[in-house]
Amino acid sequence: MKIRHTVLVAVLLALLTTFTARADDDDDDDDEEEMAKTEKVDYRPRINGTIRAKYEYQPQISSGRFQVRNARVSITGNVHKTVSYKAEIDLSDEGQIKMLDAFARWKPIDGGAFTIGQMRVPFTIDAHRSPHQQYFANRSFIAKQVGNVRDVGATLGYEFDPLFPIILEAGVFNGSGLTNQKDFWNSQINFSAKAQFRFTDEINFVLSVQKIRPETINIYMYDAGITWKWNNWTAEAEVLQKVYSDDSFQSVQAVDAFVNYDFMIRKKLLHKISALARFDYMGDHSDGTLNEQGKLYITDYERKRLTAGVTLSIAKPFIADLRLNYEQYFYNEGAQVKVSEQNKIVAEVMIRF
Repeated sequence: MKIRHTVLVAVLLALLTTFTARADDDDDDDDEEEMAKTEKVDYRPRINGTIRAKYEYQPQISSGRFQVRNARVSITGNVHKTVSYKAEIDLSDEGQIKMLDAFARWKPIDGGAFTIGQMRVPFTIDAHRSPHQQYFANRSFIAKQVGNVRDVGATLGYEFDPLFPIILEAGVFNGSGLTNQKDFWNSQINFSAKAQFRFTDEINFVLSVQKIRPETINIYMYDAGITWKWNNWTAEAEVLQKVYSDDSFQSVQAVDAFVNYDFMIRKKLLHKISALARFDYMGDHSDGTLNEQGKLYITDYERKRLTAGVTLSIAKPFIADLRLNYEQYFYNEGAQVKVSEQNKIVAEVMIRF
């Protein structure tokens, strides 16, 4: 019996080896070429980080503060030529520790990707920028209050080039943010979708839509934006509308528009100097939190803001920057103004490693 079992196992292993070899032949006719491709994949984990330390002074209250806005550390890598991962934590997001990204990504075909885990949802232009990619010391209202969403879910992405590059990404999410995961069971479909149309190397047009449900109210967001780069100029405009179901809160509109010009220096001390200006606006806004009466309320009052700034790039852009900004706020009469949302002078050092 033992001999028969041994023979049977040997036969099965031989059949399995033959089948696997044939399957591999079907996938790639050249095994040596496939091995060469595999060897080119770097499986070593890569560690990156961003530190943003700043000082803010508010003339209206004659007070200032130092702050570590971000101390992010991320680990990315590959475990297979088609499978990658990312884990990112912020050790000091205004003094708090936050787990930001934790996802796995599978790329079964060229241009296609499946991602599952905790991530920044595919939505808007400015809210999707990492801290080291931001042009200003403080984020726009779209990126900070109105359209800032990280969540847990899964996405499908596909990039193709019919006449110009088109990047599509869509996914389903819990819709309740990052912290409510263990006891969260969802009968609602919460989604986000984003399409980028890179008409030329200079123009990128973005459309996106999203639905979330922070508590018991469905919130729908629609966003459109365009980025234009030409020589040393960068200009961007983005508009967002936020709609609450059952007329539970009035719709919110938000706008972000800026222009940036780079003076190239390329000296030992400085790489470039950038002059930039921004206008952004948001209407009375609710983040979806309910009050004691079970109703939505204003969490951020309507405001306009003008920002002027200079960025000194000590190394290459977005690697080591000194950002100097002045922000002028405009509120309607009767608005409740938060202490940190007033006119301010900001000096920030950003280092990316």
